[in-house]
Amino acid sequence: MANAKIMIVEDDADQLIGLKIRLQANDYTVVHAVDAVSAISTARREQPDLILLDLGLPAGDGFKVMERLHNLIDVAHIPIIIVSAREPEAYAERAIDEGAFAFFQKPADNAELLEAIDSALGMAV
Repeated sequence: MANAKIMIVEDDADQLIGLKIRLQANDYTVVHAVDAVSAISTARREQPDLILLDLGLPAGDGFKVMERLHNLIDVAHIPIIIVSAREPEAYAERAIDEGAFAFFQKPADNAELLEAIDSALGMAV
């Protein structure tokens, strides 16, 4: 779904820039937040079509961000894909159980991540 708005929640500048470049090259509009607090306010203000969420964030854990987003009526419908450096064996199942659409370990494979984004956006329509 080209031209969809994707919000990246990532505190590492290099990771943020890399994801932003990949998404913009595929015709996505990108907004971002760098910590747990701004993730909530940015999601509510920007109303993205999808959120790419890191788990290790300043000012709060990514799981808490996801829980809070799912409990806010105006953003609860937005699909969330976790993109984290944390080990998938320890965190992927929990992420899916708590409502994430998918889990990717950094660095995520470009083609697989874009496929998951397209799939999540297709289901969100």
